[in-house]
Amino acid sequence: MRLQDVRPVDIPTIRGEGCVSFLQKGQPLPFEPRRMYYLHDIPHEVVRGAHAHKELQQVIWAISGSFNLMLDDGHERKEFLMNDPTKALYLPSGLWRELSDFKTGTVCVVMASLEYDEADYIRDYSDFKAYISEKTGN
Repeated sequence: MRLQDVRPVDIPTIRGEGCVSFLQKGQPLPFEPRRMYYLHDIPHEVVRGAHAHKELQQVIWAISGSFNLMLDDGHERKEFLMNDPTKALYLPSGLWRELSDFKTGTVCVVMASLEYDEADYIRDYSDFKAYISEKTGN
């Protein structure tokens, strides 16, 4: 996949005396989630992720605090500041990702299209580059 396939996902939010944000079947995720997990209490200097997925798609966002999300499609890299609990990003399969610069109190949520499967992960960047080269013929 290419970075141009990454797209914003607006989390529906009802505003009034505070906010209620929600997800429900059919909206606004581009897939039916099979797994949800969240990252919290990550020290500022720690980098999470540092892998790609062969098939798994994800929607990722910060429900509290902020972090940087670097995405790499094997040809270009792009960074995103994740700091709005109503704004998520859809990540198609085949992208290298690194999460860094976690602020104190950050909670990062990930909705995934598949259940955990170690065989779906590419954990070495040079293996990722070879995988992308094989998939794209470049």
